[in-house]
Amino acid sequence: MRVDHLDMQRHLSILPMFREFSQPERENVAQGCKLERYGRGEMVFRAGEPCEAFHFLVLGQVKLYVTSSTGVEKVIELIGPGQSFAEAMMFLSKPYMMNAQTLGDSLLMTVSKQSIVSEIERDPRFSMHMLSGISRGMHRLLLDVESYSLHSAMQRLIGYLLRDVELGQTDDFGVVTVSLPASKATIASRLSLTPEYFSRVLHQLEADQLIEITKREIRILNVRGLATYGTH
Repeated sequence: MRVDHLDMQRHLSILPMFREFSQPERENVAQGCKLERYGRGEMVFRAGEPCEAFHFLVLGQVKLYVTSSTGVEKVIELIGPGQSFAEAMMFLSKPYMMNAQTLGDSLLMTVSKQSIVSEIERDPRFSMHMLSGISRGMHRLLLDVESYSLHSAMQRLIGYLLRDVELGQTDDFGVVTVSLPASKATIASRLSLTPEYFSRVLHQLEADQLIEITKREIRILNVRGLATYGTH
């Protein structure tokens, strides 16, 4: 369902790529934007469809994934509020190379390619903002490649649980609660793990009294113990 009555500029102003823009600049971009609501499980786009825009997630969650010829799904990334996706594909002038599906009720802003090209032609500085957004995506991809190449499956899972913890601190962490943003099967695919292995390791860590599991909520009882697990 398209949402025309919402303030487009207000949403643009809170997105990192457009936060430093002046009001006239945001007005220009807003003319090529639309806000759309999606229900849980709806497709934003499918691989092979023309890519004439990129997207910002305002609210909700989106799963980017590819599917093999045998129907096996591989989650590439989980998109949260404030993140953008598909801008690199838009500039390549090629069809979408992956699928995007909502994991819950979501609000997305779609920014047309034509509005971006027009703004770059009007003010070349705009391209630096676009390059910054694309570079962030490339950085995340490089971190993923490093993780898959250099880290064991156990390390990837523990690293995911501790992704928001500053391990350089020396004080006692106490109990840290992590809420999984998606199903365990989806998180497992994101980490290139089988769902069976993902669940088995979680229960192993729980048996070792490092974590407690309550559905999608995981309480880390011993942060340092978890960070050093299996290294001794």
